[in-house]
Amino acid sequence: MPRLLFSLSLSVILAAGNLAASAAEPVDMNQRTKQLKDLKWGMFVCWSFSTFSGKEWTPGVKDVAFFKAAGCDTDQWAQTAQEAGMGYILFLTKHHDGFCLWDTKTTDRKVTKSPLGRDVLAELRKSCDKHGIKLALYFSEGDWNWPGAVDGAGGKGGSNPEMKKAQLRELLTQYGPIEYIWFDHAVGDGGLSHKETVALCKQFQRECFVGFNHGAAAGDIRLGEMGGPSPLEDPKGAGFGATDSKGYQGYRLAEFTYPILPPHEGGAMWFYSLPRHDKLCLPAKKLHQDYLGAVKYGNIFSLDVGPDYNGRLRKIDVETLRAVGEMIRNPPAAGK
Repeated sequence: MPRLLFSLSLSVILAAGNLAASAAEPVDMNQRTKQLKDLKWGMFVCWSFSTFSGKEWTPGVKDVAFFKAAGCDTDQWAQTAQEAGMGYILFLTKHHDGFCLWDTKTTDRKVTKSPLGRDVLAELRKSCDKHGIKLALYFSEGDWNWPGAVDGAGGKGGSNPEMKKAQLRELLTQYGPIEYIWFDHAVGDGGLSHKETVALCKQFQRECFVGFNHGAAAGDIRLGEMGGPSPLEDPKGAGFGATDSKGYQGYRLAEFTYPILPPHEGGAMWFYSLPRHDKLCLPAKKLHQDYLGAVKYGNIFSLDVGPDYNGRLRKIDVETLRAVGEMIRNPPAAGK
């Protein structure tokens, strides 16, 4: 056991050293932009309290045992992404309810204190490396548990800039290279402005792109919540963030995202919905068309999927993504 602990500690030290070294080296942002564009599309994994509430937002939870996952199969997520021809996984690390899917030292409101008792982000990092998949992170800027917050209210996620800084420091120094961070501004900025947030992230990983779904435009990647393929100069592709992103000149590439679930009644959209919706899924042809649109315009396309109560992707999602992967490898004839 001491030898194992020493090996793990040495690995963490070496990884931190490599990140520090890369932070000191000049970054060719043109090359970095091309690397990100070449990822083309990825899997946006949303798995948290809302998986079990059947609601998009889940305020009012006091006990982390509410997250009653019976398992977690990050290998399945990463393998499915690989089979779909995806280049990355975008993982939800913390939603507005403040539940952290990594073993943070900043709060006990975390997955390692839940019945699952596992650092999901650490497991996902290993699975991504195993299957040749890059890793990006989603992070809600505000938190309904922070001072001044109104639980469940949009735009009122309170203010705790020091905790926001500490959590981002953990994410960007303990889990290897991060391709980009997808900041959700739905409940506010947590007391740290977007400009300050970008500077903080670049301090730890200069090559990590930073974007915000709405609010003050900043960073280098234009996010498109419920958006679609578009030229970088056309803000319509930014979806909900179209108005806020208009006129900003700092973007180097554009991302867009939407759920694999079609519109339906009851349950969530971005998270696993309800068992009665287990047969609902957008058609592979539609997803392939938007993949082609992303490639055409140099966008990246983050398709949202929600693991179920057992921490696995639904069967229909896996089958659909494999079908898209087959279309990418063997493009169908025109008109089919």
